[in-house]
Parts: sequence; C-alpha cells; structure tokens
Amino acid sequence: MAVKTITIDMEAYELLSAARRSNESFSTVIKNVLVPASHTAGALLHYLDTQGHPGASDAYLSTVEQLIAARDDDMIAAEPTEPYTGGEGAS
Repeated sequence: MAVKTITIDMEAYELLSAARRSNESFSTVIKNVLVPASHTAGALLHYLDTQGHPGASDAYLSTVEQLIAARDDDMIAAEPTEPYTGGEGAS
C-alpha cells in the first residue's frame, strides 16, 4: 500500500489522537470521519443481510428497521416548506 506523509499542527494531532481507538491507525480514524455513511443503520442491516447475523435476533433487526423508518419520517417532516434563497435576509 502506498503512503503519503502529511504535516498537521499539534491541535489537529491531539484531536486525531483522541478520536483514535487503541487498535486503529490514524488512516482509519480519518476515513471513519470523512466517510461516515458506512456507519449507518442501513449499512449495518446490509452487512448483516450479506454476512449473516448470528446473535442478532429478528426482534433486534426489526427494531433497527423501525428506527430507520422513523428517521426517514423525521427527515421528511423537517424539510423546509419554502426553498432556500441563498442570501442573508432574502425573502
């Protein structure tokens, strides 16, 4: 695997280091922050469907599916009724 050296300031390093689990590389921490879509309930369900789910009961999976549906309902309900105009104080 090719690597690239980068320079970051100490504040960024401390934040990165604090987010790192003991078994993670800094590359993994960065990818987890920049590609968070893989950490969704939908991604979990897809993984469990394709890899099998020993230990994940049908009731658990049903609860996850209900949470996804509720989140989607909340997102639809939260959509603005007027389009964003893009300007400060624009009407």
